[in-house]
Amino acid sequence: MSPLEFLADHTSRMVLVGTMTIGLVAGCLGSFAYLRKQSLISDVISHSALPGSLLAFLAAVLVLGVDGRSMLALMIGAVLTGILAVLLAQETTRRSKIRIDTAMAVSLAIFFGAGMLLMRVISNAPLPGKGGIQDYLFGNASVITLADLTTSITVGAIALVLMVVFWKEFALRTFDPDHSTVLGFGARTIDTLMFTTIVIATVIGVKAVGLVLMVAFVVTPPAAARQWTRTLPGMVMLSGLFGALGSGIGAYLSIVLGKVPTGPLIVLALFAIFLLSLLASPRRSLVLQLRSRRRARAALRRELLAESVADGEAR
Repeated sequence: MSPLEFLADHTSRMVLVGTMTIGLVAGCLGSFAYLRKQSLISDVISHSALPGSLLAFLAAVLVLGVDGRSMLALMIGAVLTGILAVLLAQETTRRSKIRIDTAMAVSLAIFFGAGMLLMRVISNAPLPGKGGIQDYLFGNASVITLADLTTSITVGAIALVLMVVFWKEFALRTFDPDHSTVLGFGARTIDTLMFTTIVIATVIGVKAVGLVLMVAFVVTPPAAARQWTRTLPGMVMLSGLFGALGSGIGAYLSIVLGKVPTGPLIVLALFAIFLLSLLASPRRSLVLQLRSRRRARAALRRELLAESVADGEAR
């Protein structure tokens, strides 16, 4: 399938634009989690979003009597439980001697376990519209509709607008949390707002990519972008670009190759970008570092050889 034929197909366009939107938003907002050395938070969010999505499904079907697979309803439930999981980890760290990584692991296990239990209950219950409920784990980009795409773009844009509006607060809290507190920025308020945007960036991929693979969208683009730039604006923009580019490449390949899941191919494309960044970035290239070490060792050998020759001549 040529690129023109790919773009001419409605389903292909939905998959391409939807996944690129997810990659762009997740890449931009994931930069703050990466710089705060809390990349695991995206894993907590993605797994804790499962029970929220399933509870939203149950509420829509049993209480409201509407289609439980509504993208907006799933996002609302996922955002609420994602925020709750993050707050649980943060409060556990503040009120005890448990480290943040341990608290996040505990929070992840609790919420994901609850989600798996709910999934079994829904699968066994005679509920309308429960078909494909397992897709929330691994995603199915081919079922993205125009309404789903509109919802993802709208919610993602809201998260990016929040990031821009509170840019100074996010930056200070990321690089100098003590100074931000001195200036009067409430630590809990800024943290909650920041992680809310990261939650949104994670859960917009619930239908297309799945909750399990969304961690790669939040972590890999910032890790790749960090190899090329030293400034926060540059990193955020480049991370969003890498996220969108990797998502677009993976979506294109999944449709061209046929019967290949979109999410895993996108993850592989993002990893390829990360690997290329590690090897080819001008400032942090592993190849350049290896060459520099070899040159330094060669120079040291020459110095030692010159010193030994000089000592021999002196004797």
